[in-house]
Parts: sequence; C-alpha cells; structure tokens
Amino acid sequence: MTPDHVAHGQTDPHTTGPRPKKMVEGIIQGLPIGRDKTVVPPDQVYELAAIGCSDTEIAHFFGVKQDTLRYNFAEELTKGRSFMKIRLRRAMYKNACQLNNAAVQIFLAKQASILGMSDGGVNADAEALPWNEEYSEEESNEVNTVAE
Repeated sequence: MTPDHVAHGQTDPHTTGPRPKKMVEGIIQGLPIGRDKTVVPPDQVYELAAIGCSDTEIAHFFGVKQDTLRYNFAEELTKGRSFMKIRLRRAMYKNACQLNNAAVQIFLAKQASILGMSDGGVNADAEALPWNEEYSEEESNEVNTVAE
C-alpha cells in the first residue's frame, strides 16, 4: 500500500529535491481581443513574428483566430518579420565578408541579386553574333592599343 500523501500527488516529506510547483494566478498586460476578450500582449506577438512564427502558429499560441490576430496586430507582425529579415541579412553578410564563407558569398552573388551574377550560362536559344570577315588584323591591333 502507498502512503496517503503519495497517493494524492504529494511527494514524500523525507525525500530531498525540488517540490512540485503550484499554479498561481497572475496579471498580464495586453489587448483584449475576440469575443471572449482574450488578453494578448503586443510585445509577445512582435517577438514571435521576429523568430519566424507564422500567423497560424501565433494565433494558436494565444488561442485566437488568425483574422482577429492580423486585424489587431498587423503592425507588430510586420515589424517583427522585418526585424527577422534584417537580422538574417546581417548574419549572412557577416558570414560572407568577415568569416569568408564561400558558400554564402556565392549565394549572395547569385540569389540575392546584390551583384547581379547567375550561373545560368549562355542562353541556348540566342543567336550567335555574326562573324565579320572584313575585320582586319590592323583594326584588331588598333582596338587593343586603345584599350591599353
């Protein structure tokens, strides 16, 4: 048989270690939204958006509908996602320029349109430039000396 205090979810008073925590009531600051007036702190919406959470995930976290969340916190969602993008760009730039990560350098050059480079190569459908037989070697030398 188990002792009475153990059967009711209490720990043995003779054991050591942390005691189970009891739920307490607290006050949170936020906006009451929805029909049931769920309190949602705007700063938490911003923080969740800043770590890349989707509207669906944030709405589920607070127990509200997505439309209600978007209507009441459009600014926090936009600013949070903008902050996330800036933070990612800074990290990529640091990896590329300060840590000399070649993979990130190539990605930024090709995908991010910073340098306008691509690995597409030559367009196979494009016509070749016409060859001009009349172009003399003297003209070629003139062009080369001007360029130098």
